[in-house]
Amino acid sequence: MSRAKPEPVRRLRCAIYTRKSSEEGLDMEFNSLDAQREACEAYIASQRAEGWVTLRDRYDDGGFSGGTLDRPALQQLIADIEAGLIDVVVVYKIDRLSRALMDFSKLVEIFDRHGVTFVSVTQSFNTTTSMGRLTLNILLSFAQFEREVIGERIRDKFAASRRKGMWMGGPVPLGYVVKDRKLVIEPAEAEQVRTIFRLYARSSSTAQVLKELHARGVRTKRGAVFDRGYLLKFLHNKVYLGLAVHKGEEYPGEHKAIIDQMLWDEVHEVIANNRVARGAVARAAQPALLRGLIFTETGAAMTPHHTKRKGKRYCYYTSMDVIRKRPAAELRGPQRLPGAMVEDAVIGEIRRMLRTPEVAARTARAVRKKRPDLDETTVVAALGQFDDLWKALIPAEQARIVQLLVARITVSEAGLAIDLRHDGLGAIAALMAPPKKEVA
Repeated sequence: MSRAKPEPVRRLRCAIYTRKSSEEGLDMEFNSLDAQREACEAYIASQRAEGWVTLRDRYDDGGFSGGTLDRPALQQLIADIEAGLIDVVVVYKIDRLSRALMDFSKLVEIFDRHGVTFVSVTQSFNTTTSMGRLTLNILLSFAQFEREVIGERIRDKFAASRRKGMWMGGPVPLGYVVKDRKLVIEPAEAEQVRTIFRLYARSSSTAQVLKELHARGVRTKRGAVFDRGYLLKFLHNKVYLGLAVHKGEEYPGEHKAIIDQMLWDEVHEVIANNRVARGAVARAAQPALLRGLIFTETGAAMTPHHTKRKGKRYCYYTSMDVIRKRPAAELRGPQRLPGAMVEDAVIGEIRRMLRTPEVAARTARAVRKKRPDLDETTVVAALGQFDDLWKALIPAEQARIVQLLVARITVSEAGLAIDLRHDGLGAIAALMAPPKKEVA
């Protein structure tokens, strides 16, 4: 009598996923990730009769929060599931996979779509039944609640520490170093901070201060060149007054101040005055950059005109021949040009011409009449800073620079012809050149 052979047990490929929110302790010989994996391997071994086998691939996310799915090992796990390489996902606790209910719902949907079973070693439930899914949702709700409570505790601890004036990390300001988790004054950098505040207190514009900082080689904490935005942010940093600021509230800091209240007030009075002046300029009509400089090839002046469409202001340069309604048969070349387009083209051509050797040589000769101490190399380097100077200027100052640099612009079918003022080039180069050294 023959016996029927038992059906072979289906082999189930089990992937173990482990996670730890912080990096603390990960460098230990046996860390939290190893403990989770050991527990999961023991559980899979107990299911060997059911055909469960552990995959060799490790899916470990050390130092990643469970509040997001943007984790490298988890993304690799999902990719392998979608590739059909995994049958069972095993975790130590469900909050290792995710602490957010919506994120976990997305993962369960991926598991179901690819026929993957999800198992938690320390929390036994069956997700194929309605009661199992209810249990899962309850557990996830508590996991999300726990995560939010932890977040609130951290925020409260941070706020309490700031109220005590403690340094709580972040980019270290210029003038300080961190020792024993406290800000300590670094003398050389602190003197640079005082210099910046004093320069601004006796300056008339931000551009002037930036030029002086560039000439002195003053850099940010990270070694970058100061720009307008960074400088104003720097001048508003109340750390230099010895204060700790949290959500708009100021508290006495544990660190020492670098500047005093009097210097702070002087600087911010200048900033306020500059803001008022800039606001007045902004409210006034925008100066036409090429007013009085641009002509058609027949010699007719092109005058700026403005139109408004849907609340937006557009500038054009229109030939006086068109305005005076001269017969079309007598007109030659472009008679109406978009302001922004022609202005950008002119500034671009000025930049290009300033880099040519001929212009640099002529400019050097003009500059050395007033500044014999400057050689051609220094003048060429100064002309190379034109872009930085241009970005730092307000529209009215930009228009003044163009008037100083350009003698005439002629518009024709062939394009733009620009005549530069070489005396103006000399004045601009002298402005951007390093200040003259005084002999003791």
